[in-house]
Amino acid sequence: MSDLHEPVLSWYDQHARDLPWRRPEASPWSVMVSEFMLQQTPVARVLPVHEAWLDRWPDPASLAEDPVGEALRMWGRLGYPRRALRLHAAAVAIVERHGGEVPSDHDDLLALPGVGDYTAAAIASFAFGQRHVVLDTNVRRVLARAAAGVELPSVSPTRAEREAAASLLPADDATAATWAVATMELGALVCTARTPSCRACPLLDRCAWVAAGRPAYDGPPRRGQAWAGTDRQCRGRIMAVLRESDGPVHASTVEGAWAETSQRERCLASLLADGLVERVGEHAYALPS
Repeated sequence: MSDLHEPVLSWYDQHARDLPWRRPEASPWSVMVSEFMLQQTPVARVLPVHEAWLDRWPDPASLAEDPVGEALRMWGRLGYPRRALRLHAAAVAIVERHGGEVPSDHDDLLALPGVGDYTAAAIASFAFGQRHVVLDTNVRRVLARAAAGVELPSVSPTRAEREAAASLLPADDATAATWAVATMELGALVCTARTPSCRACPLLDRCAWVAAGRPAYDGPPRRGQAWAGTDRQCRGRIMAVLRESDGPVHASTVEGAWAETSQRERCLASLLADGLVERVGEHAYALPS
């Protein structure tokens, strides 16, 4: 056991948030839905949508039976709506390949639409208690500071980083699964990106970054995500108009969603290409059927 394990696991036992996808009764589907929704989205925004989603679609089969447009409508303002498309496609694949049950095998998870390395490892770990390296932004930051002595990890995970994280995994499955979620929680609540609460951290006396004097990040510039005036905002406005309608929306209504013509047309074309919007006749648009 690493000397990092016991403090983090004990801290998590006392400070873990009560989140629906972490409760003992949570289904693997609940965990899977949460992982899709939590990508680049805060927990507070996910909670009500996750609850509504599970109320409507308590299992993959119920989602797979509904049109993909309904998934986009329910996704609401979570952002990055392609995640809803991929979650719907994953539900269809689960019904077709696994009898409607979220598979426990890591490779089977990885083969599902929209499931990459992180998501497959997270579902296998959090839903099925397996031993996997789970590297989200929070975990990477905790390990970068505590083990590597740097303020922030590289922009993308490196092979060396994955190997280092694997070397820190507890040996047994159950403890490894708890370690994964505990380091994630520590990064979310204490070892935050901008204002870490080092005095409240269970690793204060063994953190390599603190021991080194908390040196500032000196890697490549890290760009923030702009919003106002961007194509992302324009696409979001168009999607909101379609979600709020019970049927096709006339092109004139879509035009009212964004004033700048060339940007609106570019964004509408990208939404059509992504399968998030479909053309209905010559002058109307709708969510996909």
